[in-house]
Amino acid sequence: MGETIPIAVPRKGRPLESVLDRLAGRLDVPELADDITSTLRHEKAITKGTIDPEDDTAANDVYHRLATYSSVDDPTEPEYTLLRDDRAGKPRRIVFDSVTIPLDDVEGVADGAAIQLIGREEPFRALRTHEFALGFDSADLILEEVVELRPEPLGRIEDINARINPSDTDVRVITGLGDTVYHTLMATPDVAPAADSLDRPFLEAYEGPLCIEPRYERLVQAVLGTQTLDGIHFAYPEDGREEEAAIADTGLGVYLTVTGSTARDHGLLLGEQLFPSETVLLESTPEPTETMTAVRSLLNGTDLETELTVEQ
Repeated sequence: MGETIPIAVPRKGRPLESVLDRLAGRLDVPELADDITSTLRHEKAITKGTIDPEDDTAANDVYHRLATYSSVDDPTEPEYTLLRDDRAGKPRRIVFDSVTIPLDDVEGVADGAAIQLIGREEPFRALRTHEFALGFDSADLILEEVVELRPEPLGRIEDINARINPSDTDVRVITGLGDTVYHTLMATPDVAPAADSLDRPFLEAYEGPLCIEPRYERLVQAVLGTQTLDGIHFAYPEDGREEEAAIADTGLGVYLTVTGSTARDHGLLLGEQLFPSETVLLESTPEPTETMTAVRSLLNGTDLETELTVEQ
């Protein structure tokens, strides 16, 4: 029986979908990837209230839907679990739990070998405690957790490893998945004269409030550099206040945006893209097995447009 390599992955959202997209192509499992993605998107819509379950008692019961989705007898079929959701009236949300994918016909892998995707709320932390040797997570979490704060800014994912103190963690970034969205500088026209001048030099001369989400405070400090933040103090959206609306009230802020369309709806100028948020492959073992090395090579690669270029 070949070795099964456990891999920590996010339980839901864009990062998990990016992992599934890569595996769909690399391991020829598009149906499995589509099944998991469509199931979780459906459950997200139910949780957010944008759609209603089918009009029968069973479909309205989250435990019944969980039992319907999950296949506990066949590890190659996905399992799901329940996660507490903080939205009022929605105490449980169905999220990804695990699935085993055989590595048939993969070069360098023994017969019977497989990978097991295991959902974790924060895969990076699971790697830090050596629960896993390989995993995927957002690059943002690494900045929020362990990247050293320095006077100079951090603008590229490929510079993350150099800013991780080995005494803090032995986890390292291996590659990115190309699902890049950006933490972007935004301002109202009365604060910034034009979008093309809304950049890091503008911030160096600026003094006043900068609106951010509280969870991104350390990330913003790392991305901008502590020197740039002289004379700047953070402001935070009030509970329930939309981030772009709060930035418009403040006049200047940083927000993670895909297209910037909603920012423009609030009259905001889109300035410099400060830092790419991308799902990354992480590794935490200095002594990988032969199967793990093959899996790492399989998951790595240069066939995607990624912000990350790490020399191996």
